[in-house]
Amino acid sequence: MDDRMSPKADVAELELAAVIGFNDIILWDYKKRELIARLSLHKGKIEALAFSPNDLYLVSLGGPDDGSVVVWSTAKREAICGSPAAGLNVGNATTVVFSRCRDEMFVTAGNGTIRVWELDLQNRKIWPTECQTGQMKRIVMSIAMADDDSFFYLGTTTGDILKMNPRTKLLADTGPVKDKYSLGVSAIRCLKMGGLLVGSGAGLLMFCKSPSYKPIKKIQLQGGVTSITLRGEGHQFFVGTEQSHIYRVSFTDFKETLITTCHFEAVQDIVFPFGTSELFATCAKKDIRVWHTLSNRELLRITVPNMTCHGIEFMRDGKSLISAWNDGRIRAFAPETGRLMYVINSAHRIGVTAIATTSDCKRVISGGGEGEVRVWKISSQSQQLEEALKEHKSSVSCIRVKKNNEECVTASTDGTCIIWDLVRLRRNQMILANTLFQCVCYHPEEFQIITSGTDRKIAYWEVFDGTVIRELEGSMSGSVNGMDITQEGLHFVTGGNDHLVKVWDYNEGEVTHVGVGHSGNITRIRISPGNQYIVSVSADGAILRWKYPYSSS
Repeated sequence: MDDRMSPKADVAELELAAVIGFNDIILWDYKKRELIARLSLHKGKIEALAFSPNDLYLVSLGGPDDGSVVVWSTAKREAICGSPAAGLNVGNATTVVFSRCRDEMFVTAGNGTIRVWELDLQNRKIWPTECQTGQMKRIVMSIAMADDDSFFYLGTTTGDILKMNPRTKLLADTGPVKDKYSLGVSAIRCLKMGGLLVGSGAGLLMFCKSPSYKPIKKIQLQGGVTSITLRGEGHQFFVGTEQSHIYRVSFTDFKETLITTCHFEAVQDIVFPFGTSELFATCAKKDIRVWHTLSNRELLRITVPNMTCHGIEFMRDGKSLISAWNDGRIRAFAPETGRLMYVINSAHRIGVTAIATTSDCKRVISGGGEGEVRVWKISSQSQQLEEALKEHKSSVSCIRVKKNNEECVTASTDGTCIIWDLVRLRRNQMILANTLFQCVCYHPEEFQIITSGTDRKIAYWEVFDGTVIRELEGSMSGSVNGMDITQEGLHFVTGGNDHLVKVWDYNEGEVTHVGVGHSGNITRIRISPGNQYIVSVSADGAILRWKYPYSSS
């Protein structure tokens, strides 16, 4: 989430930080939070970066298309020299670590290659020496250097650790011999007190020592370990995992505390409960999560393994959270405990793709992948199908219900929006356009609806006869996927494949504010009740909270 995810540790601040951009290395001043320079030389992906111990140099490792290692001067912001990272008869180098004592030595490793490099500044050259591992062939995932440069340690995909001597370039020892770490050693760190912190691809975090490398202390975390960062001497450290968890671990008791988390799959939907902006819920893949808005803390997580949740909606009374799943079921959970309240089995043939509820809490309207819209009668004891409305030819992407519960509008990827009479359970009006509709909203006065989709146009329609009133260019590139309108109807927000959050004046049809922050396609967007915040979610798993630009008076 946006104003959020940095562990507040009073560690010594680095002057410099380097971030991998698109083919660029971006150099930042860490204290001032300012961009210093962009360094570009590599073609395609950049695999890894490392600073020298005194921040004089930065070494970067190119990806498979590039295959080179480049040393940069951090003061002059320019490349000093470069070289192919690995020999011709071996795989790519994927990790790099600098010496802890000398600015002129670093090590690269990867698929069948381990090299110790020396920087010759006068001749602007780097000289590699291949390390000898004998008959042993390994693919290196992670690398760590001892504080005194006496040895460096390599974690492999096989699940063992190699200990190499940087002076002799020979293998000192290897382990564990039996019970290797499942899914490889994905992260490794040397401690000043001696010993290693090791993270595995199966989410196991261990403390071990050479030469046996058997776990002395260990804990199981959620998701494969991607990084370990020490605080101070290593009495406390932070661990990041593939499932977007950051844990704080104290070395003495070796217990983990989850300090921050987010979705690790594309976020499909975001909803606020009726009348409050204190909480909101999001869904992504198998997870539904309830968040506290101000602190960005996760309050509840509901998991249905091996399923994908397409949409969620709070009942008006706040007593249940209704969710749409790709196995064709509608599941209702208690939003405080996450307890499963009821399941509607076989609600749709090709998965449930959209969901909405009526304000009297007596009906749920669902849309399916086959295009059917189904109206369900909900009571404390039973859930009954009232009517199946078969008009759409393709999946239903969005459903909105009128305030009086007598009408609803459904948007579909077949290029139609249909306004339904929920009393007679018949079609009132159909809207046709040459687009895959992704989102629809009622204007609060409910005489107009606004739609958008893959044609990038925002269209205003008359509810009474389905005629188009006006069309706006919603985006310069890519589909508009999410839309929400304020309770007063003066402004609305959109988000889509251009990664931008846009605030629009409804009457003028003009963009008044643009929010830049997402790095993936925006999938859904909502304005909080009371118009305090805008929350947008995207396909890269991000949840961004924005300050609503107008006062809610």
